[in-house]
Formats: sequence, C-alpha cells, structure tokens
Amino acid sequence: MIFIYNFIIHIVYFVIKIIAKFNPKLKLFIDGRKETFNALKALRKEYKVFWIHAASLGEFEQGRPIIEEFKKMYPNYKILVTFFSPSGYEIRKNYDLADVVCYLPFDTSKNVKRFIKLAHPDIAIIVKYEFWPNLLNQLHRTKTKTILVSGIFRENQVFFRSYGKWMRSFLSSFNHFFVQNETSKSLLNQFNFNNVTVSGDTRFDRVYKILHQDNTVDFIEDFKDNTYTIVAGSTWKEDEELLVNYINQLASEEEKFIIAPHKITDETIDALRKSILKKTILYSERNNVNLKQYQVFIVDTIGLLTKIYSYANVAYVGGGLATGLHNILEPATFGVPVIFGGNKYQKFNEAVELIEHGGAKTILDQLDLNTLLVDLKNNELLRGEMGTTSKTFISNNVGATPTIMAYIKEQLQ
Repeated sequence: MIFIYNFIIHIVYFVIKIIAKFNPKLKLFIDGRKETFNALKALRKEYKVFWIHAASLGEFEQGRPIIEEFKKMYPNYKILVTFFSPSGYEIRKNYDLADVVCYLPFDTSKNVKRFIKLAHPDIAIIVKYEFWPNLLNQLHRTKTKTILVSGIFRENQVFFRSYGKWMRSFLSSFNHFFVQNETSKSLLNQFNFNNVTVSGDTRFDRVYKILHQDNTVDFIEDFKDNTYTIVAGSTWKEDEELLVNYINQLASEEEKFIIAPHKITDETIDALRKSILKKTILYSERNNVNLKQYQVFIVDTIGLLTKIYSYANVAYVGGGLATGLHNILEPATFGVPVIFGGNKYQKFNEAVELIEHGGAKTILDQLDLNTLLVDLKNNELLRGEMGTTSKTFISNNVGATPTIMAYIKEQLQ
C-alpha cells in the first residue's frame, strides 16, 4: 500500500505543478514550498524546537492559544509553524511568536525525511487533522512526541471503514489525541486507541481571550453612528449575492452594513461595490470623509474583522454556501446573533451546537435571508436571546488549552 500511495502522491504533485502555471493559488502552493528547506536551516541543531502544523488559517487559530501558552512556559524553545494551504501561510507568514513559518512539504518519503531532519522537533502538534502517511511514519520512526489537538473524527472517515486498516495504522504515531467530543473518543476507542482525552476546541479559548483586548476601531464607530448594523464577515460571492439583494431591495435607512469579503482583489471588490445601490465606502477610502453619511462599508483589507464583529447587532458569517463555513465563534464571543448559509455545516461541531442552543440560524436562499434579517431587525428580544445564548456558549466551552498544556509539560519534563 505504501508503494501505491507514494506512486499516486508523485503523480498528484506532478499534475498540480502543471496546473499551477495557470492557477495563482496553486502557484503559491508550489512556489512557497521551494523555500521550505532554506527556511528550516535557521533551526540549528542545538535548538530545542516546538513544531505546530495547521492546514490553513482556521486550524492556525485553533493552534494559536497553545503557541501563546507554550511561549510563556518555554521561552528558550524555537517555534516552528507550518501550513499546508496558501490561505493560511500568506496571512500568517509573519506571525511574531514563531521563529520560522513555512509550508509543510508535499508528502513524499524523501521530503518528509529531509523536513524532520532539518526541523528536528522535540514535540510535534498536529491541529485537528492532516493525517499524511509518510509524515506520520517518519515521526514514529524518529520517536518524536506527536500530539493531535482539537481533533474531530466521524464514522464515515476512512480510518473507521472496513478497508481503512492501512490508514488507521498511521494513527499509532500519535502519543495522544485531544479531541473535541465524545463521539471522536468513542470511535478511536473502538480500535483500541485509548490515549484519548476529550478536551474540547481550543478556538473557544482563543475567542474568549478576545473579549479582554481593546476592540475599539474608531472609524467603524464613526460609520456605525449608533445605528443598527449587520456585519457580514468572510463572505464569498454566493453570500454576497443574497446580501446585496437584501440591501438593495429591503434595507431601510435605519440599518447599516459592513461587508468583509474573503477575497479582496481589486476585481472582486469593484464588482461588489458596483452591485450595491446604497451609498458605499471602502476601508481604503475612509480617510478625510464623513463616514456617517454612508450605509455600506466594504473592508478591503485583512486583520480587522474580529474587532469589527464587536460593533455588530447581527453577524452573517460567510462560506457556508461556498467552500466551507468560516469562524462563527468570533462574533458569538461578543454576544452577537449569528447567521450563516447552507445546510452542510455538520462537520463544524461548533455550528451544529450553536444552532441547537439557539444562538445561530442558517439560511438556504434569498427568502430565508430576507425573512430572518427582517425578524431580527424588528425583534430586539429575539436578538437579545440569541446574543446571550452565543456568549454563554463560548464561556461554557473554554478550557481546552490548559488541559493540553498540562500534558505537554508532563512530556517535556
């Protein structure tokens, strides 16, 4: 099986390199990995190294509380952060708590052997998933302490199928699994993986901490001007089409909108702006203008969304109608009612639970969105109940990071 896997992985990589010539995102995926081994040379042999790997930006946010606590406890360690996806690397490549940030090399046997030799981690943290066979095999061979954090397993995953024995064998590389729920623990226990702790999701610790930072954004205060405001974050085209229709056709002058698109290219921002019939201003145009006179504010930059959510009366979180739901916990921590699109959110445990508790609602089409936004605009009691539920949901789920850090401390003694 390993021979077949290695043959396939080389073919896939070859195909990706060809497609990358015509695809900007895949070009970043390929070109960024050319720098990985040079970057790792900064980790000299005498250094102690703490390595944490995240597939993309969402998984990085899950790993971030662990990095922060580890840095406090072990300031002499060098911190290596790796990403699989450009959408994570490009945003966090200058993360100040990391000594090296780079791409994880493609999972060939040669690549991972070289990677582990250069990185020489004392401990490896894999966030949520990323079960690469050659990588896990090499971590096992080098006896590297390997931990999965914020893991979540489902019955339909290959590990738990009758034909999944080969992939399941690589789970033995983990010294411990910290999982989000009892279902994940039960699935692992069925196959005699008993080194499992239900610790929850570290993102709750991350977003709860946000409440204790300064979330003031002066120009957003000026724009909002104490007016009822809907903040739409990480939106994709599918989300924006519905939101723009509502803004153009049903929005009253007594409500404002802040839209922070997932993609902020000149082309996508220009198209979004032209589709909106209300008076609209961009973040990049905010200086020396009277922001109060505008009804729609488009955030054509990154890094501000979390703080902007603190100004929302209602938050719409994008991605659910497109490739996958973005972070609903950030608005929830501010006690904001949350809306998102689509009905394929079951793999996002926090979305399932927040809907069950009543802090979030999902929409499928224009009629759903219109009805819900009108209801929330006119029903302050409903907004208050949903917001209180969201905030309580966050506070009731903190604590994963201390549990994980206690285990790490024990392993490094």
